Amino acid sequence: MAVIGMGDIKKATRLEIDGNPFKVIEFQHVKPGKGAAFVRIKIRNLSTGKVIEKTVHAGDKFEVPDLKQRKMQYLYDDGEFLQFMDSETFDQIGLTHEQVGEVFDYMVDGMETDILFHNGKAITVEIPQTVILEVVDTPPNFKGDSQGGKKPATLNSGAVVQVPFHILEGDKIKVDTNEGKYLEKVK
Repeated sequence: MAVIGMGDIKKATRLEIDGNPFKVIEFQHVKPGKGAAFVRIKIRNLSTGKVIEKTVHAGDKFEVPDLKQRKMQYLYDDGEFLQFMDSETFDQIGLTHEQVGEVFDYMVDGMETDILFHNGKAITVEIPQTVILEVVDTPPNFKGDSQGGKKPATLNSGAVVQVPFHILEGDKIKVDTNEGKYLEKVK
């Protein structure tokens, strides 16, 4: 099995700690004046959705978790679980909001997603880094709105992002799901 050391850690790296799969959310390399360098990381447990902080030193090694990925379609939120369906076998599974995490803000009904399985159990969802969504609510433009300004826009997924003043309701925009940022208007 592959091994990850301190120098290999970056955002979105997957690690296995005590038999549980984790994903690095944030990391910071620290080089103190005295002593050895280390890395402070925030990691999300892919099974439970909990976020913890950990310090990694030069000799620490982690295994890469054995994760399987299956394409599935997001169907709907039944209040307790988010329902997904395998497009080939039509099998359905449900994941909690904690398991899905903040990517739920950018999911719309019918969207193709990747479901990650660890030891045969569905644990979390991954969506593309960029998605195209429709603006359903944003303030109107006023005369004098300057270039480079921003205004909030609510998307059809429910997420709110800052967009340039020229974006109107009904426009389709490309959004970076990792950063939650507007990228460009889609024609």
